[in-house]
Amino acid sequence: MTRLGLLAAAAALALGVGMARAQPVLRAVGIENQYANVMAQIGGPYVQVSAIESDPNTDPHEFEISPQVAGELAAADVVVENGLGYDAWADKLLRGGHAEVISAQRVLNLPGTTQNPHLWYDPATMPAVAQAVAAAFAAKDPAHAAYYQARAHAFDASLQPWRDELAQIKTLYGGTAVAVSEPVADDLLLAAGLKIATPFTLQAAAMNGTDPAPQDVAFQQNLLVSRQVALYVFNLQVQDTLSDSFRALAQQSDLRVLGVFETMPKGAKSYQDWMHGETAALAQALAASGH
Repeated sequence: MTRLGLLAAAAALALGVGMARAQPVLRAVGIENQYANVMAQIGGPYVQVSAIESDPNTDPHEFEISPQVAGELAAADVVVENGLGYDAWADKLLRGGHAEVISAQRVLNLPGTTQNPHLWYDPATMPAVAQAVAAAFAAKDPAHAAYYQARAHAFDASLQPWRDELAQIKTLYGGTAVAVSEPVADDLLLAAGLKIATPFTLQAAAMNGTDPAPQDVAFQQNLLVSRQVALYVFNLQVQDTLSDSFRALAQQSDLRVLGVFETMPKGAKSYQDWMHGETAALAQALAASGH
């Protein structure tokens, strides 16, 4: 299905919200705005949803708690967090509260040793989270259980065009090597059949703000200078000297560079729209790379 089909499916979800006239029954919070967006699609008019981390111009790893945030979490009936230490600060505030806490990590049965916490780029994540959210909403608000379940099914169906786009990239460019600044979009790249050539130790150092090993830096530089990769993928929400130097080196080597967001950007109409935009940009960059 084309982008038009994707947007139509998302619009159908939004239309269902607009047609139903009701007062919110539940309060829900997504720690990251991509989870909040999915919660809003499932809850429709029966759930008041807010997001804690929603500024695409800041690094989510540097988030600071405020009294307002503590109040939002204390009042919530259902909260979705990422897990894997990505939003561990929320666990302290949620402990002992009345909210049903859904962790994407637990929904996916991932061990705490999982190296990449950016779970929302994995096509398997949000359908599973949506089902868990529908179940939690139904438990808190049984009168609308059928509505929540129907919305979860519609959400899953609306992701099929994105899955088709990933499959098409895999068919055309499967096995193509790419370099990255950190693992923010690794799951998307892997779902598209691409090979991530950057050492994960270098990615983890960038993600955690630690000093990378000199041999990893040299390896990445060689990947870019010798054009062993088709493009360089970097996190638009993180600016640091090393990642910026890799980006400059990629451009000097006439490699394509692709920026991705860590949280849902303001211009995205929905999680589906965001994932389509990232995937379409990836396809365009690969097509123009000459690899």
